[in-house]
Amino acid sequence: MDQVHQISEEEIMRRAEEVFSVMESRSTLEEIDMMRRAFNLANTAHANQKRKSGEPYIVHPIAVARIVAEEMQLGAAPVCAAFLHDVVEDTSYSEEDIKSMFGDDVSFLVKVVTKQKKKQYEMSAQLDNFRKMLDSMHYDVRAILIKLADRLHNMRTLDSMLPAKQMKIAGETDYFYAPLANRLGLYKIKVELENLSFRYRCPQIYEKIVSLIEKDKKQDEIRMSSFMQKIDEVLKANGIRFRLEVAYRAPYSLYRKMRSQKVDFEHLEYRHFTRIVFPQDIYVSEKNMCLNIYSYLTNCFRERLGSMINYIDQPKQNGYQSFHVSLLSDYGVWEEVHISSERMIRLSRLGCVAQRRDNDINAWLENFRNVLRDVASNELANKNGEAYFIQSVRAQFYNDDITCYTPQGRAIRLPKNSTALDFAFNVHSQVGMHAKYAKINGHLTSIKTVLHRGDCVEIGTDPNVWPQDDWRQSAKSYKALRPIHQYLDRLPTPLYDRCPVCHAIPGEEVIGFKLESGRICVHRRDCADAIALSSRNGDRLVAVEYLPDNNVLYPVRIVVHAVDRQHLLSDLIDSISNKYRLSIKELHTVTEDEIVTCKVDFSVHSYDELQNIVNTILSVKDVDEVSFSIW
Repeated sequence: MDQVHQISEEEIMRRAEEVFSVMESRSTLEEIDMMRRAFNLANTAHANQKRKSGEPYIVHPIAVARIVAEEMQLGAAPVCAAFLHDVVEDTSYSEEDIKSMFGDDVSFLVKVVTKQKKKQYEMSAQLDNFRKMLDSMHYDVRAILIKLADRLHNMRTLDSMLPAKQMKIAGETDYFYAPLANRLGLYKIKVELENLSFRYRCPQIYEKIVSLIEKDKKQDEIRMSSFMQKIDEVLKANGIRFRLEVAYRAPYSLYRKMRSQKVDFEHLEYRHFTRIVFPQDIYVSEKNMCLNIYSYLTNCFRERLGSMINYIDQPKQNGYQSFHVSLLSDYGVWEEVHISSERMIRLSRLGCVAQRRDNDINAWLENFRNVLRDVASNELANKNGEAYFIQSVRAQFYNDDITCYTPQGRAIRLPKNSTALDFAFNVHSQVGMHAKYAKINGHLTSIKTVLHRGDCVEIGTDPNVWPQDDWRQSAKSYKALRPIHQYLDRLPTPLYDRCPVCHAIPGEEVIGFKLESGRICVHRRDCADAIALSSRNGDRLVAVEYLPDNNVLYPVRIVVHAVDRQHLLSDLIDSISNKYRLSIKELHTVTEDEIVTCKVDFSVHSYDELQNIVNTILSVKDVDEVSFSIW
């Protein structure tokens, strides 16, 4: 029998004692007693239960409690809840039992992390569980931290699961739990969850990248030793106290960069970085110390233009702070350097927990809580189901963020890869609803343009502009997605579907064909598809009244052949824009041997309007021929 299945009672008690030892320095005698009672209850309740690996089940609650105590550094109540987190779900004990023995605080935490069994779920069992966790953050983030600890230990012991189960749990982890840990500032846990998920989802790719990292370490050993030795000499010569380390990026991070940059491992820059960590000094600000170190380094190393990133004045949304710069080593390779204080490193490891006060961490959560409350209670989550809910949540748990600015200097935080459209909605909902164009760093551009960190963005609006269907794909942030979905979902559904072959428009001779869905598709009477359908399913043909709608436009293209002359182009544009007040989408003109071929793309309300425009253009001097196509 595998040794892992033979865990003795003595070993179980030893592991539990390690948890109490971690908590001893920051707990009262009463709290230690409560934690021991919680362990004893869990040990008794799970006595006859085994994990999939064959281990006694109690090893899992002990491991979760240790993560909560040691890696998250939470207090006595969360540790008790970690011991008890599966008791109500998997044993005969009830929430009332937990409340009577351990009080309201522990009872609340256990209740939140306990999956509720229902006959009918609002969405699915998993999404109801996600929503419940998010709702709990309105009151107390500790419940989510316990759930993350639970998921982390499950991922650490996923080997015992069948491959299909591994894929399911790994997928949930990558999609939901890892980004959630990132947003809470738990960078170390986020990285571990991502990589454990990657390992089980794509084991061959994972192992390949692991082997490449190890090979890279050996090849870079001499170069990195020389680089670090020079940094060490420079900083010591200037009286700086510090510690130095090289950190290799995790397999999943490198894999993601390889995919986004479309390069292989060998051509991927910054596979590792050098970290300079200095102790806090009450007499020197962290920013000044970072700038001093930066100054000393750039006196000796060449700095890569545009590589400096100041995450101290503008931390990432998860609270990450540091000072980044790229320096040229003596081997002719750009090396990424992170300059951080010990406080910044601790904050990166513990996230929101590092910011807590003795009684709560609500100050850190205030902004985040408001967003989650809106997401979890949003009426569209119920109306549109799982897809919209998880899309909204995911939009808020992006893995990185950028900061852009209004012309007045107001900072706007956005998900990475956000567009000017996201910026507009984050300035104000009405700015977004009527956004027409953007000026990014002074350059006129589309509202669908992707933004980058530090961009200065100005939004131009027009009261006649409203969200379009393609805005759904362009927006990334929840503040943009929600009003766009709300507006578009309230628009009346067109009475008819258009044939994708003939693209019939109002005013043409048309016939309707009743689809299996019950909707009617409109065809031109000479459409090949309509003729074929009528021969096979003539009983589905119906008469339709296909009328123009002032709010609906249909894209068309006209091609004009004419003899070249002065002002010909302005006369053609006048025939469309001024006389019929229609916007031209695209215009392309070629003149060869005094013969002009002009293609114009625009949209019309009806076939009659198109015919009138064609006739108007035909009456223009020197125009010989006009043809058109409808899309």
